[in-house]
Amino acid sequence: MTAPVAPPAPDGTALPSPVFTVSSDRLDLWLIRSPAGGDVSALDLSGLDDTERSKAEAFLRPADGLLYASAHIALRRLLGRYTGRRPEQVRFGREPCPGCGEPHGRPVLADPPYPLHFSLSHSSGVALVGVAAVPLGVDVEKLPGQERVEVCAQALHPGERAELAAARTADRPGRFGRLWTRKEAYLKGLGTGLSRSLAADYLGLRAELHPAGWTVLDLPCFPTHAAAAAVHSTAPAEARVRRVPERWLDASDAWLTQDAPPAVRVDLGTAAPATSAAALPARLTSDGEDAL
Repeated sequence: MTAPVAPPAPDGTALPSPVFTVSSDRLDLWLIRSPAGGDVSALDLSGLDDTERSKAEAFLRPADGLLYASAHIALRRLLGRYTGRRPEQVRFGREPCPGCGEPHGRPVLADPPYPLHFSLSHSSGVALVGVAAVPLGVDVEKLPGQERVEVCAQALHPGERAELAAARTADRPGRFGRLWTRKEAYLKGLGTGLSRSLAADYLGLRAELHPAGWTVLDLPCFPTHAAAAAVHSTAPAEARVRRVPERWLDASDAWLTQDAPPAVRVDLGTAAPATSAAALPARLTSDGEDAL
């Protein structure tokens, strides 16, 4: 275990906060929802770079562009708090791909002031950012319908297909959603993404059969979505899940001056390796939803 590392305050007025530190025994997770009413004018796009702004404008469905912009504003502002930088000063790079060695692997900070890793995912109105002291991947997905489960399940590992087939029909969308997010989180953490065969690795219910050197966790999320994280190490002692306030995405300085919202805290220290995939509740309790 290492002591938490605190960043310097970014330019402007930032409240000192232990929330925005990085520790080897803690996993930080931030859920983001698109602004209510679907109005892009509620967002402050000034911290995005030209590529991000162009991508946000290029989506055919306005809701998709709104979510992309919301996710990237949140990512830059959160990393700004962790690193003591303004959002526009946050620079990104890519690690080499584990498969071919080309620079299109896992996204990383170009010049982190201390060991800090992140991952971003977004799907159907919800985004998720993970921050840790070690490499990680996160994924969030809207729960699928039965037809998608039947089609996509054919590409999975044989053991995963068998578990889905054994589940009750009504339970399969939720089971598939949790399985799929575990798999994508792991592949994103690995740095290959979906270029690696979905059948190559088992991420089903038996955590002792998961890829060596990785801890895979189901995360609390909204009832319409499933979420997971994969951490390149043993399980951290604690995971903290928070919802990014909508005001942290607008043109105010709320992201700098406002206290972080309460977290749903889950103690992972008592979870045995064989049960780590289920260490976090798959759905938020009513209290948890209030907190997020």
